[in-house]
Amino acid sequence: MALTMVYRQENKFLKAMQSMSLACLFTLLTLCGCTPGKSKQLHDGDIIFQTSQSSQSQAIQAATHSRYSHMGILFQQDNSWFVYEAVGPVKSTALNDWIHRGSGEHYTVMRLNSPDTLSPSQLKKLRDEGLKFKGKPYDQYFGWSDEKIYCSELVWKMYKSAVNIELGKLSTLGSFDLSAPVVKAKLKERYGNKVPLQEKTISPRDIYDCPLLRKVDET
Repeated sequence: MALTMVYRQENKFLKAMQSMSLACLFTLLTLCGCTPGKSKQLHDGDIIFQTSQSSQSQAIQAATHSRYSHMGILFQQDNSWFVYEAVGPVKSTALNDWIHRGSGEHYTVMRLNSPDTLSPSQLKKLRDEGLKFKGKPYDQYFGWSDEKIYCSELVWKMYKSAVNIELGKLSTLGSFDLSAPVVKAKLKERYGNKVPLQEKTISPRDIYDCPLLRKVDET
């Protein structure tokens, strides 16, 4: 009986020490900004990519040979992170909500190589340029006017206007791979028999592959 009591007391002590160690470890990771399940340190102006679960996502992926079909720009407000995106309308979405909306909750964050961090004045310009598009409807026809706007167009135009940086080379709709059945079906749905092959455009893949950017986080 005495040995059983000793064993029970030792077992309780070991469990208490394990719990304390885990609590200390979690606290240390939190203080270091490495909390499990949380993203690495983000910067205002970082660009985030995901695979959308919208009806057109597969067509965009097939046409651009890319995993990613949607993107936005990260900004912090009141100690919380938001994604500024063109999703109909152009708006800010809480980062966690944005991540949950994507396929498999996967995302990748990219950042300028140089400068690594935009200056306060550059960030203000970036925000101001973004506000010019706030509330505008999503452009399902992928035109280049500012009346309606799609995700990669928003990011490209904001950086170009604010800091004169072109995130990727502009291409045309006809330069994409339009051979897949899912792409043909979507083009037929959107344009009928008059596909604007010469329309200027920029895709998430074009920006993702831009040599001016580097990957800083990925789930």
